[in-house]
Amino acid sequence: MKISILGAGAWGTALAVQAAARHELLLWARDEAQVRDMQSSRFNERYLPGAALPASLRLESRLDQALAHARDGLIIIATPMAALRGMLQQMPAGARVMWLCKGFEAGTGLLGHEIAREVRPDLRVGILSGPSFAQEVAAGQPTALVSASEDAELAQLGVQAFHGERLRVYSASDPVGVEVGGAVKNVMAIAVGIADGLRQRAEAAGEPGLAPGLNARAALITRGLAEMLRLGLALGARTETFMGLSGMGDLVLTATGDLSRNRRVGLLLAQDLALPDILQQLGHVAEGVYSAPTVLARARAKGVDMPITEAVVAVLDGRLSPRAGVDLLMGRQARAEH
Repeated sequence: MKISILGAGAWGTALAVQAAARHELLLWARDEAQVRDMQSSRFNERYLPGAALPASLRLESRLDQALAHARDGLIIIATPMAALRGMLQQMPAGARVMWLCKGFEAGTGLLGHEIAREVRPDLRVGILSGPSFAQEVAAGQPTALVSASEDAELAQLGVQAFHGERLRVYSASDPVGVEVGGAVKNVMAIAVGIADGLRQRAEAAGEPGLAPGLNARAALITRGLAEMLRLGLALGARTETFMGLSGMGDLVLTATGDLSRNRRVGLLLAQDLALPDILQQLGHVAEGVYSAPTVLARARAKGVDMPITEAVVAVLDGRLSPRAGVDLLMGRQARAEH
């Protein structure tokens, strides 16, 4: 199969490394200097250091060449969510396109499939998602993903493109649920990072009883899944999707894994670092920071209660301290769990 991956960040590069042995794969980057560096070194030291690029992997900085390569194959958009609309507008007519980015579009509050329906209804579209850190995928460590589309043939094409010995890919027909899970889990990971950061800070001060513990982490993950499910159902998703890889699986990984940038944001907020300094320190996009206000706005428009999301947005905006955010959630009135 001819595949073009558009975006040579960590995740796009990791998928390219894994699939290049089985397919005619091209990896596109907008930055010509980055492409030249990767061509000469056969590494992407900027975004995925240590992962060797296979000799068969073609590197390209000309978008027209990248699109022509996969005109009759599969195009994978591996840019941040903010760039998805612009990339979709440049796709060839009727192309088969999947994306890796997760979140709601800032300003419009739209999910990826809603953007595609608005700007390019002629495209056959889907999403690849699931609990996956790019470093582990590139290293060949066992990982499972989901290929989701209302177009069953396209969902299977995503499976054929990336399913292999170390990367298991399931098909799904609920892109709404998969996209909601991918967006909301980043916000919940910030919340869990804040709680864990407060615990680490209290333990370092010899006062562990004054901060959230592992019980609080479990509660945040579980109630975060409940918020995810409520919003998903309001947007037309199916319940079972949130029990799968792109729901519970991705939430657990992003909220607890040390490689999670969104979790890292929460950990650093708990140390009273300013958000601009945190983002500069990360050096990569933490989608939860940008999608949290949009998730909350979309939830309010649908009349969906998302208290953890509200607390995260208040902390990110500086209206609440991290500790006050946790106290606010714990002080809510008792209610039925379901």
